[in-house]
Amino acid sequence: MRAKRLSAFFLALFLTVSLALSICVPAQAIEKMEVAARAALLLDPDTGEVLHTQNIHDRLPPASLTKIMTALLVLEAVDDGRLALDTVLTASASAIDAVPPEGSNAAIKAGDAHTVDTLLKCAMVASANEACNILAEALDGSIEGFVARMNAKAEDLGCTNTHFVTTNGLPDDDHYTTAWDLYLIIQEAMEHEDFMPLCDTRHFTKPATDQSPARTYYTTNLLLSPYRAAGYVYSAAHGIKTGYTSKAGNCLASTATKGGRSLLGIVLGAETVKLENGGSQNQSFTEMVRLFEWGFQSFSRQTLLTGRELLQEVKVELSEVGQVVVKPERGVERLLPVDLPPEEVEREIVIYQEPIDAPVSEGDVLGELTLRDGDTIYATVPLLANSSVEASRLLVFRRQALAFLSQKKVWYIAGAAAAAIVILSVGIHLWTKRRRQNRHNKHTYNAYSGSNYRGRRR
Repeated sequence: MRAKRLSAFFLALFLTVSLALSICVPAQAIEKMEVAARAALLLDPDTGEVLHTQNIHDRLPPASLTKIMTALLVLEAVDDGRLALDTVLTASASAIDAVPPEGSNAAIKAGDAHTVDTLLKCAMVASANEACNILAEALDGSIEGFVARMNAKAEDLGCTNTHFVTTNGLPDDDHYTTAWDLYLIIQEAMEHEDFMPLCDTRHFTKPATDQSPARTYYTTNLLLSPYRAAGYVYSAAHGIKTGYTSKAGNCLASTATKGGRSLLGIVLGAETVKLENGGSQNQSFTEMVRLFEWGFQSFSRQTLLTGRELLQEVKVELSEVGQVVVKPERGVERLLPVDLPPEEVEREIVIYQEPIDAPVSEGDVLGELTLRDGDTIYATVPLLANSSVEASRLLVFRRQALAFLSQKKVWYIAGAAAAAIVILSVGIHLWTKRRRQNRHNKHTYNAYSGSNYRGRRR
């Protein structure tokens, strides 16, 4: 029996200590991310929440990521009816001659005719430079005119550090953009339903022409297909575009979806490194995968605020009720670092005016709530009146009366009126007194003047 009691005691002690340790041990801090590239960006494309930034406003050559803008303008023309995906375009000599033959191309020759759909796949899947020029001339009559449209569109999208010189990203000292500006361009392109299916194409066949046989092309995005090189495929990846020049380095824009969550990543200026086995590794792909995995593992979506919470009372004057409760306009969900519990996110409430005067209508904006963790602001939400508050006629009248009486001019007028009354009263009093005196004097005079008394004779 004693042994059983001792066993039970030590078991209870063990469980108590284990529980205490589990409570005291903090959540594992997320790994600090540093991407082996000149610039990198990771965010949630559905909400715009930024998870990682690295030199995102540095002006850098984008190489063939330029073709995202070219595809965007073509898809806009398709949606506007200026082009159709089955519109057939004939390649001009100027479009072909404007690109070096040793660059990335789809072997399109002057005089070849292809549909807009085929040319878009040549540009975005096979990264063909001449296909961009053919599309550009079809839309604006010249490569220069199309490039001007590219720059105008970039400005419209708020790309403050972007300037295009070519349709395809071939090297030029005055051709540059940033990771952030590329995100703005991609965000706009993703609004077109044909964009992501185009970017997600693993391979396609370019039809034969009089000058060339049919040929199948495979995507340059090694996250999607192992055809060009093995060891990079990432099953969660979708699109978007690769790029490379000796000046730009390896560039990649991609999305990934896992567990119902999506991420968008941009890597600019990654290197190709030599491996010990004699092979090489394109770090734009390996770093993008590492960036995606870090994002999926280090952040989770949490509810920071519900739209039903009653947060604070606000004093209301001119009402018998005396206060109204505020609630958030909407609930807030955000991606939080796994080591940041939602309850530790600070809530800063600002009431624009307190007290406020009735009447108050349900839904009136009375303040705002900011959710933050240090310098990171997760959301700022308007605070609304949860109910209506009627004004009291008696209290309104009392306020108006007091306000009226508190005016200096009222007191000046009242003082003047009082002085006038006093002066008038004094005047009336003096006038009445004098009149009485005159009446008295007249009566006395008449009394003496009306007698027969002649005085005493002597």
